[in-house]
Order: sequence, then structure tokens, then C-alpha cells
Amino acid sequence: MADVLSAAFFARSVHEVAPDLIGVTLLVDGVGGPVVEVEAYDAGDPASHAYRGRTARNAVMFGPPGHAYVYRSYGIHWCLNLVCEQEGAAAAVLIRALEPAYGIEPMQERRRTTDARLLAAGPGRLCEALAVTGDHDGLPLDRPPFELRPRTAEPEIVAAPRVGLTVAMDYPWRYVLAGSRFLSRAVPRA
Repeated sequence: MADVLSAAFFARSVHEVAPDLIGVTLLVDGVGGPVVEVEAYDAGDPASHAYRGRTARNAVMFGPPGHAYVYRSYGIHWCLNLVCEQEGAAAAVLIRALEPAYGIEPMQERRRTTDARLLAAGPGRLCEALAVTGDHDGLPLDRPPFELRPRTAEPEIVAAPRVGLTVAMDYPWRYVLAGSRFLSRAVPRA
């Protein structure tokens, strides 16, 4: 296995980890590619699942950093989050999009499209393309089926407001790879 990120990478503030994930290669059973879009959620954030405290659904967020927090959005789509340390409180980074690079054929079969731009642009599409389900909730990120390879170059990162929220909409905690065509949504112009 190639060099992989350890749990120590996630034992930092979600606001440090989130931008540092841009350009990291995320693989699930060998399928995936470089992360191009993420969103940060900390315990004091009213849009965070942890904001109102621990529940059965969000329990993984309150555990040790370096684990997957997977939940269903609107009862339809799975969403993958990577748990971080936030001064003893719950925090996680939502993986919103990646650039397909490994296992393109399985991604196309799972997503029923050959349009590379639509394979993993959006958290639900990404989970479908990588076959991430509730079975992945709580799994450590530093061993199979997950593999997170460090980025090989310093990317140009843009911070922007998060997507699809009804509270804390203006927080610039969405981080994207500048110029990527694989984003779930374009970054609003200033």
C-alpha cells in the first residue's frame, strides 16, 4: 500500500484539516481520486450534526479522530465525513467531490453514467460512485477499505460559503480546488 494519512492527520482542528484534504487521494476499495471539494463542520456550528449533542446517528463524530462518519441525507443519499479533533468536541469534514482517477469503470456502473464530471460531484454521487454506505460508518480511515494518500503538490484552494444550508450559510468553510471542473457547484464570484 502506498503512503497513507494516519489518524494523527485528523487530530487537529477541522479548520486545518478541511483545506489540507484538497488534493489528497481518497480511495475506497481502490476506487476514487483526488479530493476537490470539502466542507468543515465544528461543534459550535448550528449546521453541524453535533451542534445539539450526541445521538445514535452522530455518535462517531464524538469518537476519536480519523474515522468515517457516514449518514443518510434526506433518507436518500449517503454522505461521507471524516472525523477530526476539535478541542475534545465533535467535528468532521464532509467530502463533497473528487476527481475520478481510479476505478473509473466501477464508478460508471454504479452511477449509470459515463460523464466523468458527474461521477463524484456532490456528496451523494460520491458515495454512490465509491459504494460508501452506512456499513462504513465508524470505520478507521487509515486502513482498508479506506486509503487516503497524501497530496503530491500544493494546490490552489478557494474558500467559499457552504452549499445547501438553511443556517450558518455565510460561513466560508467550503474549500475547493481552484479551477476544478469536478465540483458539485461552481464557486460564487465575489
